[in-house]
Amino acid sequence: MPRIPHDTLRAFAETMLTRAGMEADKAAATAEILVEGDMIGHDTHGVSLISWYLDALADGSMNGVGGYEVVSDRGATFVWDGRFLPGAWLFTQALDQAMDRVATHGVVTAAIRNCHHTCALSAYLRRVTERGLIAQISCSNPGAARVAPFGGRKPVLTPNPLAVGLPTRSDPMLIDVSTSIATTTMTQQLAKKGERFPEAWALTAEGAPTDDPSEVTERSGSLMPLGGALKGHKGFGLALMVDVLGQGLSGRGRANTDNGTFAQSAFLQVMDPEAFSGLDAFTEQSEWTAEACRTNPPAAGNTGPVRVPGDSAARKRRDALDKGVAISDELAAKLARAAERVNVALPAELA
Repeated sequence: MPRIPHDTLRAFAETMLTRAGMEADKAAATAEILVEGDMIGHDTHGVSLISWYLDALADGSMNGVGGYEVVSDRGATFVWDGRFLPGAWLFTQALDQAMDRVATHGVVTAAIRNCHHTCALSAYLRRVTERGLIAQISCSNPGAARVAPFGGRKPVLTPNPLAVGLPTRSDPMLIDVSTSIATTTMTQQLAKKGERFPEAWALTAEGAPTDDPSEVTERSGSLMPLGGALKGHKGFGLALMVDVLGQGLSGRGRANTDNGTFAQSAFLQVMDPEAFSGLDAFTEQSEWTAEACRTNPPAAGNTGPVRVPGDSAARKRRDALDKGVAISDELAAKLARAAERVNVALPAELA
């Protein structure tokens, strides 16, 4: 795989988005989050999304210009209508405002409605934990249905990811999980390649477990919530939490969003440990717990050490900063096609 310096890749992505009609500040924020996703190993939510974003800008489903509407603002809480602007820009703006306010309020909570795609949630967490703060983020897409409620077979929910960033005295804990077993992007990619899930992660339209992703993408099946056929009530409960927090607090959700509209609803919260027992007290506990997990004896069949969420991301990020971001041949070809569409020259590493 070719390696490309992260700043070169970010500038390349930013130029393509700008050329496609996205305002400079929004293109910069979006490129930064996409490249961060690649750097920490979330390549399904990295620069591979550029082609889709160009399509969305062209057809008007993503708004590349203007600002959000402030629906409500009480200092410690605020609600925005994102006006279909890029999710990366909206999220970074919201988190930055929350971080600016959190010294005063201790906890700042935001909800955003009508937000376009939000990229990998874990790509936002480090900007918060590096300041000794805690972040919680979750989002859902009320205009789509991919996940059936546990015990049902008709899709109602979406994978509804949730993420938490926790500072420690070393690498932060970065927890980022979907409340379904598989994500929509993974499902679409596997179906396109004619490949299967490793196990029965989905249901057919009749409610039978299946490992065929095309049952979801082409035949009205559904993704299983975390826990699968036996314990999916757990993932279902988490998905409900994400749905109702983001949609209920923002005022826009399944009750008043047309099917097929891509308009994500999000919940974001920043907490300052200094408003509680202090950052030192918090990281004393978080570091102890992280190390207790890392030094835990490996279970049978586990050839490596136990990892804490965020360990792999930190290792991959350091490698990308040192050696450049690895770009597969498939992704390089995809980026070349996108660049040709908007008349942007390829970086030397991809030419």
